[in-house]
Amino acid sequence: MARKRTTNLRARRAILDAARRMNALGLNHGTSGNIGFRAGERVLVTPSGRDYETMTPGDIVEMDIAGGHEGPLRPTSEWRLHRDILATRPDVDAVLHSHSIHCTALAVLGLEIPAVHYMVAAAGGTSIRCAPYRTPTTQALSDVAVEALDGRKACLLQNHGAVVIGETPDACVRLLVEVEYLAELYCRTLAVGAAAGREPTVILSRKMAEVLEIMKTYGKQPDSEGSES
Repeated sequence: MARKRTTNLRARRAILDAARRMNALGLNHGTSGNIGFRAGERVLVTPSGRDYETMTPGDIVEMDIAGGHEGPLRPTSEWRLHRDILATRPDVDAVLHSHSIHCTALAVLGLEIPAVHYMVAAAGGTSIRCAPYRTPTTQALSDVAVEALDGRKACLLQNHGAVVIGETPDACVRLLVEVEYLAELYCRTLAVGAAAGREPTVILSRKMAEVLEIMKTYGKQPDSEGSES
């Protein structure tokens, strides 16, 4: 069944609201980071270099699959990420890319987030992968991000930041909150572990498989989305 198309104005407002919330929560800074949302056969993305607080729904840029865009503003320079992820993931409608501090710290080290906490499963798997470094804004970066997201809803980008995907921009922000928490937890665990001469305990894959099954209904009410313990 074809996915119900979100109205253009509603989608633009959803992108803007999520972008502002992302910054307000400290998950991004300045004009870095970007959000994309599927609009039928086209993609709506945040514009390049525009402050989210002064941005209007009309500033959101509409793009076609070839990379062409409408209006006077240029799309985010990472538009390939949004186009390619949405093209390969029909199960989601939104993409969010940010430079949240703890995710980026781990990405600088080229580290994935292993199953040090069961909520890693919220990102769809037994780990949150780290894609290898590729030059920002390039097709090569988009390609490794798509690969790292295979079967997942989040990944890190080495020496760059993080990408999360979901049904809506708001769902992406909520998942980024969880992923950034996990990244901070892992950063602190590594620091304490180094001081204590201990390695982090990682949940076994067979145990994480049980958690992934639980996650299919975890924290969800009928016709709702979300998570809670």
